[in-house]
Amino acid sequence: MRPSTNKQPGRAIKKVSHSNRRQTERVPTQFSLMYTGMHDGQMLIGNGFVRNVSEAGIGIRGNHLVKLGMDLSLHIDLPGVAESVCIAECRVSWVSGHRFGVEMITPSELRFYVWNHLFRPSNRNLRTR
Repeated sequence: MRPSTNKQPGRAIKKVSHSNRRQTERVPTQFSLMYTGMHDGQMLIGNGFVRNVSEAGIGIRGNHLVKLGMDLSLHIDLPGVAESVCIAECRVSWVSGHRFGVEMITPSELRFYVWNHLFRPSNRNLRTR
């Protein structure tokens, strides 16, 4: 089978690039978390793990399904931090079964933690604790 070609004069073949939406590096992690939100008038409370973090978002694997566009609050347990970090305003930006991503609407302590602890070469081993 031969691949088809575009032989019409004056028409160029346009290659589509599927670029990553992320402007910054995604940092793999495994922190436990609890997430809460409202869905159809019912309170949703789930547990899971932060799988990765970027400057504006978080990849999560949770035990309860969420819907695209839902607003969630997150409570994340970070190594070396006594109390869980609360991210009060997040919005679900993608969903794939029990995996989903959230966009952080407001700045949080998590951004400070990630960029000041996880990116330092001496602290790279903290990512999976």
